[in-house]
Amino acid sequence: MMDDPPEGLLFEVLTPLGFRVRVSHAYWQVLITIKHPVMVGREEDVRLTLEAPEEIRRSRSDSEVFLFYKSSAQRWVCAVAKNVDDDEGFLITAYPTDAIKEGEHIWPV
Repeated sequence: MMDDPPEGLLFEVLTPLGFRVRVSHAYWQVLITIKHPVMVGREEDVRLTLEAPEEIRRSRSDSEVFLFYKSSAQRWVCAVAKNVDDDEGFLITAYPTDAIKEGEHIWPV
């Protein structure tokens, strides 16, 4: 059984790259109201994409940013996270996509 996350935290996951990603309720609201309203109700999809992706790519513009992909229905879920130190990171955005973006293939090896 999982412990309840601390107050204000929507979820926290350990990625296959060894860093944790925390997502607050407040940031999730920004993501679903301003950035990608299509992600309303898809918190679990994003959590699973970070925790158990099918593929991870490194951003071409920032070597500390990773794009996590997991297939969902007819599209991919892409969760973009930045690794700020060896074991901590944060979610930048998440969105559905039809294709995996270019970038260095990181995982699985």
